[in-house]
Amino acid sequence: MKTELIDVSPTRKEIRIEIEPAEVRSAYDRISQQYSKAANVPGFRPGHAPTSVVRTRYKSEIRSEVLRELLPEAVNNAIVELSLPALGEPDVHLDNTEALEHFGEQPLTLTVGVEVLPEVKLETYKGLEAERRTRPVGDTDVNQMIENLRNASAAMQPVEDRPSELGDTVTINARGKYVDEPEVEEIKVDDVEVVLGGPGVQQEFTENLTGVRPDDTRSFLIEYPEDFSSAPLAGRKVEYITEVTAVRRKELPDVDDEWAQSLGGDFDSAESLKAKVREDLEMAAKAESDRNLREDVIRKLLDAHKFEVPQSLIEHQTNHRMENVARQMINRGIDPRSQELNWEGAREELKVQAEEDVRTTMLLEKIVEMENITVSDEEVEAEIAAIASASRQPKEQVRAALTKDGGERSIAHRLRNRKALDLLIENARITDAEWAEPKEAG
Repeated sequence: MKTELIDVSPTRKEIRIEIEPAEVRSAYDRISQQYSKAANVPGFRPGHAPTSVVRTRYKSEIRSEVLRELLPEAVNNAIVELSLPALGEPDVHLDNTEALEHFGEQPLTLTVGVEVLPEVKLETYKGLEAERRTRPVGDTDVNQMIENLRNASAAMQPVEDRPSELGDTVTINARGKYVDEPEVEEIKVDDVEVVLGGPGVQQEFTENLTGVRPDDTRSFLIEYPEDFSSAPLAGRKVEYITEVTAVRRKELPDVDDEWAQSLGGDFDSAESLKAKVREDLEMAAKAESDRNLREDVIRKLLDAHKFEVPQSLIEHQTNHRMENVARQMINRGIDPRSQELNWEGAREELKVQAEEDVRTTMLLEKIVEMENITVSDEEVEAEIAAIASASRQPKEQVRAALTKDGGERSIAHRLRNRKALDLLIENARITDAEWAEPKEAG
């Protein structure tokens, strides 16, 4: 067998393989003999038909079996011989199909496309310049969090001494008819709570339900904009008849020691509650700062190392990201099969991120190799314990599931890469910079 390696790109190689006529003839003769012994050919006793007759009668079957025997072995031997770190299944193409008509008289030549891991050459990975920005925590932030806690503790009290006003919650039963489409089934919803003037509430609801009392009825028309968040209503006119069943106001607790103690958490006063809120906000700010710093260091690492990434790995990571997006949508009550969703555009965006994911992993793995980073069994055990605690599952159950799916190896791999990133952070040249709000995408 003769082989020739052709560099198509850092991640794509071609192997030209030539299988000698003698090797082809040997396989052809052996398989033909096997067919002759088992063949049932009219006019001949079973197993006694001439080989030439058998070859004619079972031409395509013998040919297929010869190729099934010769080609995979030749491809595998060539990949091993050339020490190619192949990814996935090779793409095999038979070049001289005319040789199939005269087995053993001329060599079989084939071209094999192989995707491989590129050679990753580490340039600068220590001393990367990065900035640490920490979100400041002020009295306004603490007061806002306290206000959120007050809202969460609020009691809804019936309003009996006045009509509804802004900020009240009006509960209604509503019927809606599509003005321009009378044949469409009408809207029927009961016990809908409308916060007058609240975020996301159509202005028409606020205007028409302000000044009402229980048992009042109001009729009004809403022309929904074309870009309305609910697709069934977007661009349509709906005439509503609403029956008011309740009017309530939110009664917020006073920020005092009694309320602080009612929240639990060993708060003995409003001041201790505020101190804990500030501490939690500062811890969250530090965690955010650490996360952003790691992302900044990874970005600098990627900028310093440009290399081609295997498409199969990018596709695999893109699929993984797509599955995560779909899962998050389902958790938020959104049907990922909706025709309004632009999955093609989303996939292209995720593909860019997926390529960076793969490049980052390859670089961290190279750093692991260069720095001889290892992970102990105790560290893997600690990670399993952490997963069990976070998922509220027994440790042995988590270990059993991980062992079945090869997850322990995955955990060790993840821990090694985490250590590599920690090494980058420890050796980075980090400067403190003023906080700036992240820019919104788009």
